Amino acid sequence: MTSAAKPERIGIAVVEHQGRYLIGFRPEGCPLAGYAEFPGGKCHPDETPGRCALRECLEETGLEVQVIDLLMHRLFTYPHGTFDLHFWLCRPTAKAVVADAHKGYRWVPANELKSLKFSEANGPLIEVLAKPVR
Repeated sequence: MTSAAKPERIGIAVVEHQGRYLIGFRPEGCPLAGYAEFPGGKCHPDETPGRCALRECLEETGLEVQVIDLLMHRLFTYPHGTFDLHFWLCRPTAKAVVADAHKGYRWVPANELKSLKFSEANGPLIEVLAKPVR
């Protein structure tokens, strides 16, 4: 009897600034190429998903952020693997320089998120983020 592989832990930085979110697009040649994504990636051994989200955001976008809260935690299986996804609400730090674009990532207003093609695992999160604030 074989046991299923342990899900890959992923830390994701859902960076919000002035009602907009930092969004990039997955490159060609990787799973889900062309899909919209938030900065994030695989956790190092003994790294918490929150610390991973901070590290990945800085590596991928050059923007230093701080974790505010865990927005959503999901276990999701794609054809290429099972992932333990941790979506963290983050905001730029006080000393961060916020530009229009950060290494290919750009700011998208919350009301435009649903117009982008995100992976299926992001669906419930996008529904929450795109809801108008009352």
